[in-house]
Amino acid sequence: MIIDTHCHLDDSRYDEDLEEVILRAKENGVKAFIIPGADPDTLPKAQNIAHEFEDVYYAAGVHPYDIDKYDESFLRQYLNDPKCIAVGECGLDYYRLPDDEVEKERVVAKQKEVFASQIELAKEFKKPIIVHIREASNDSMSILIEHNVKEVGGVLHCYNADEQLLKLTEHGFYYGIGGVLTFKNARKLPQVLPKVPLSRLVIETDAPYLTPHPHRGKRNEPYYTVFVAEKIAEVLKMEVKDIENITTKNSCELFGIEIL
Repeated sequence: MIIDTHCHLDDSRYDEDLEEVILRAKENGVKAFIIPGADPDTLPKAQNIAHEFEDVYYAAGVHPYDIDKYDESFLRQYLNDPKCIAVGECGLDYYRLPDDEVEKERVVAKQKEVFASQIELAKEFKKPIIVHIREASNDSMSILIEHNVKEVGGVLHCYNADEQLLKLTEHGFYYGIGGVLTFKNARKLPQVLPKVPLSRLVIETDAPYLTPHPHRGKRNEPYYTVFVAEKIAEVLKMEVKDIENITTKNSCELFGIEIL
């Protein structure tokens, strides 16, 4: 069995066939799904999906690209919901910063402020945090440690293979591995993956994005976690069944969910 720990089932690309997408995943061994909260505009939709489907859960948070929509009181409305099992996805993303230096400085400061605020929310509500990091490893790690994220732990969504981030295992962190591992041009992640403790590996798709080989170019979906599990097993020279069992156990421990 597999848990897709990060799939945007609230994306409009699933509007026409969401039930079929979930059924197809279940038929291929996917037992649970977690929708990360990224855009406040779609958070009500994520909540509705989670309550419609028994094995779907969601998180409440704001992606660094949407920091100007951040409203702490709005997120609080969702964090008491039993089906809301994490805070995020949140973090720092310096990949698309503005060219204007003054605006760039504002955006970076705002990203840090919003990230720190969501860490504090995670601690208050005693929920793990889903973290997005892109070209911002140093600042992200500093903020996480400074705000004592160890109280709740979390997952590095789409782990970027930056080895310094492996230090976060000491602070309760897990590492989300997705379709990038299967890409033919993937170099660093296959090299770093064996350094991630098995007890800290979880599987994700980031669907509808980052579709794994052999389906690159198509819409991603939770069923495709099977290709991620196969590639992890290949890289680590393990049995696929063992990878599935280990990552499912890890996901249940991190997010506090039970798989029947």
